[in-house]
Order: sequence, then structure tokens, then C-alpha cells
Amino acid sequence: MIETPSPNFDERRLPISMLVLHYTGMPDAASAIEWMANPLSKVSAHYCVTEDGQIIRMVAEDKRAWHAGLAWWRGITDVNSASIGIEIVNPGHEWGYRPYPEEQISVLIPLVHDIVQRHGITRGNIVGHSDIAPARKQDPGELFPWHRLARLRLALPRPTKNLMDPHWSDGGFLLALERFGYDINDPVAAIRAFQRRYRPEMIDGIIDGECRCILLALLLPQPQGDD
Repeated sequence: MIETPSPNFDERRLPISMLVLHYTGMPDAASAIEWMANPLSKVSAHYCVTEDGQIIRMVAEDKRAWHAGLAWWRGITDVNSASIGIEIVNPGHEWGYRPYPEEQISVLIPLVHDIVQRHGITRGNIVGHSDIAPARKQDPGELFPWHRLARLRLALPRPTKNLMDPHWSDGGFLLALERFGYDINDPVAAIRAFQRRYRPEMIDGIIDGECRCILLALLLPQPQGDD
């Protein structure tokens, strides 16, 4: 754990109930860490995980880091107050998006485990930036190995068992998507964010039978995915 304090934080107004995963979306780790430590940037995160497996601690967990921006999840509008934010070094879609190296993920997983155990964060509240801000963000993106976290009960799995199509209308699907947690003010963006997380091989913003099956399964008490 390397200490690189950021001045960009304030006091929480809500108890911690969420964990938000981001990618840095900058050319390299040094640029991202320098930016989050710069008071002029007005952005920060609690932790930053580099591609070679270093953990940079930037804001104490009891403080409100500025990582989420304008966001919404399951009725929470001040996501920064309710969450811990982890920035994962990756150039992102703008600078040459690439798979996350094993050295990075093997350090990220125990960090996530430690955080969610200490704060009692549920799987449904371990989210990506695109989940909470679908109209603005794509991170951590379709290459992020959510399945690795899901197998350790550190994220919801992609449902794969006993799938049934509820044949909702498109409006019905969007209402169900909002009930699950997403902001649906921009319907296509919300659908794409859902697909990026739960069906990353096809992100087209179109509601189809597979999307309906996956969402219905996620709304059931115990979503079943690959073990």
C-alpha cells in the first residue's frame, strides 16, 4: 500500500453501502495519480490499482472521495457519500482500451474483498462507473473480468441457468431495469450499460430476448451463474 494523499475529499453524508469500480482512462498510471492528487482537478478516489499490482491509497475510507460525479443507483443520488471508489489503471476507450493484466486483477480482488467485508456491501451494490452514470461513462468497460469477482461472490454473476423470457414490452423492460438499479432517463444508454456489464459480447442498446432473460434472473432472490 503506497500512500499518495489527495486533497480532493470532504465529509460523508451517508453511510457506506456501495463500491464503485472505474478505469483511469488516461495514458499511464503516473498521469492518473498526479491528476487525482492535484487540487485543481476536483477528482479523486480512495484507491488506485496500477497495472503491475501496486495499490495507491489516496483518500481515507471515512471521507467522501470525488470519483462518481453526477450519478444514480437504486435511489441514491449522492453516490460519492455512499461509496468507496477504486480507480483501476487502464487507458480506457479513448487511449487504447486493453485487457486488465493478471497482476492487477490478482491485487484488486483481495482489496475488494477486504472493503466489502468490512463495510457489509452487498453484491448488488458492487458496480461499475457505467452502471451509475450510463449516459456519461463506459468504465471499467466490457473487458473487465466481472466473472472473476462474481465467482468469489464479490459481484453479481451473469445469469446462465434456468433462463426464461418474460416477454416484457420495451417499456416493461425499462421499468424492470430501473427497479434493478439503473437510471433510465437515457434509455439507450441504460440498456448499453446493462449489456456492457451482463452481456459484453454484444453492446447494441437494443432490448432483445436475451436481455430480458438476464434481467429477470437478476431480479430473482438468488441469481445463478457459472460457478
